[in-house]
Amino acid sequence: MPKARVDRTMEGPNTSAGVSRTPVKINTTSTPLWYKIIMFGLMLLGIAWLVVNYIAGSAIPFMVALHAWNYVIGFGLLIIGLLMTMGWR
Repeated sequence: MPKARVDRTMEGPNTSAGVSRTPVKINTTSTPLWYKIIMFGLMLLGIAWLVVNYIAGSAIPFMVALHAWNYVIGFGLLIIGLLMTMGWR
């Protein structure tokens, strides 16, 4: 099979030597320590709230008074912590 001829005079629009590129600064700042502590703390507090509710919720008077709101509090804390992970760099 014959090979195609390559014409060196027409190199294409992207091969010119006069193209200059400006460097782009990338944001390399990391998340502060206090943000990570609050984020993981909220997630752990939410999980702990749910576990304590399942294990000993009937023996703790204020948890008995909250009834089903214990699930809202536990999952709410957990979800807030998980939403904070979107800001973690």
